[in-house]
Amino acid sequence: MHNAPEVITLDDLGIVRVRGVDAVRFLQGQLSNDVARLGAENSILAGYHNPQGRTIALLRLVQWDADGAASGPAAPGDILAVVPRELAGVVASRLGKFVLRAKVKVADESAGWRVSGLVDVAAEAVARGGANTGGTADAGGGANTGGTAGAGGLANTVGTADTSGGASARGPALSELPSVVGAQTRSGGAVFVRVGDDPPRWLVISPADAPAPLTGHAVGDRQTWLRLDIAAGLPQVYAATSEEFVAQMLNLDVLNAIAFDKGCYTGQEVIARAHYRGRVKRRMQRFVSRDTCHLAPADSGQLADGRSFKVVLATQLADGRCDFLAVAPLVSAGHDGAAATGSAAPVVADPAPTAAPTMAPAAGAPVAATVAADQVPLPYSLPD
Repeated sequence: MHNAPEVITLDDLGIVRVRGVDAVRFLQGQLSNDVARLGAENSILAGYHNPQGRTIALLRLVQWDADGAASGPAAPGDILAVVPRELAGVVASRLGKFVLRAKVKVADESAGWRVSGLVDVAAEAVARGGANTGGTADAGGGANTGGTAGAGGLANTVGTADTSGGASARGPALSELPSVVGAQTRSGGAVFVRVGDDPPRWLVISPADAPAPLTGHAVGDRQTWLRLDIAAGLPQVYAATSEEFVAQMLNLDVLNAIAFDKGCYTGQEVIARAHYRGRVKRRMQRFVSRDTCHLAPADSGQLADGRSFKVVLATQLADGRCDFLAVAPLVSAGHDGAAATGSAAPVVADPAPTAAPTMAPAAGAPVAATVAADQVPLPYSLPD
């Protein structure tokens, strides 16, 4: 086994750039999180919602400073929002309609940036030693802002090839990268953002026309990054699921992507009402199929106890089974508890569309065959 980290190309992710002296104030009125918390050493996750509180897109906000000299909370007014590339143009266009007199420019700059993922595969291999149903250990920490140091003491540098035996390639040592989920640092013209703890992993963002910040590295597979997002209970919104889910259905409140003590923003009334006045009855949960199956975002089905579900993220494991996150009603006293507690009892899904229009598959979305599945606990607790 080698100890070199793996670098995964995330070219399906794009960048919406928001620049100007009013950038923070402008985004504060549009996104669910407190943008004032953004700083040179801290990124944030936020939702962009329509007036009905449904999530248009999820944004990982990163403060950018071309000179690398900025400090303090959101000082330079140059913010990069990481979103799926297929939604970058939509997000930029919709945000742009609300600029009005604000001194800010919003643009889809996906073509001008390089987005990659960095995974400490040595730590992952250790973590996977105890995995069973999902074939992977929980990549927790998504809900933590005070994560533990997962890379401390590793002496290998990012980009060290595992077979060459030669000199280390350009890149910081893992021990020099952020050890707390959500923290970011600047190194070699790139921003490194800690996004997971188990295994340690970072989002790496750099200009496309600049030298690659990570070279000579072991190359990882995109499905590995997706699998780790699923194990961590980290949602994503794509074109097929945009405006399908209210913020709490995606567990954004648990993942610290909503600030309930900030000022008004689009969709706040619905999101706040769900938080203060009523229990959210449908939330994102994790399942692993027992047999070979294929699922994709926006696929719909029904659980054995009658609960409908809609897929948020899905990946196929090496043995053909499907590991997926889906929004479904929380189990209640009237349901079979084994179906929703992570026990080995199978959960059967029927892909037939339900009567509710919000649960119907998106146009052209593949229809899944009936599957047996186990519910797997998320690495964080959902509100009662």
